[in-house]
Amino acid sequence: MLTLLCHRTAPDARDVRTHFYRVEISYNLFGEYTVIREWGRVGTRGHHVSVWFANLREAVLVADRSARRAGTRGYDLIEKQFATAA
Repeated sequence: MLTLLCHRTAPDARDVRTHFYRVEISYNLFGEYTVIREWGRVGTRGHHVSVWFANLREAVLVADRSARRAGTRGYDLIEKQFATAA
């Protein structure tokens, strides 16, 4: 449904490690909304956490809060995708 992808590059020129942070809201087979957060270094599997919600409003609030928190930690939004039902 919604995917936000953010990247962060270290300010030190010697340290070229780039990190990613991804927040996704999806609908699962049990009629719940899932907020999936993934983070880590680019090129690695990273870490992930999934949280389920009964309604879309709560899922959007948590996803938005997570994306704003990533922005305060130096991540820049580079991709935003909305999926529509066919």
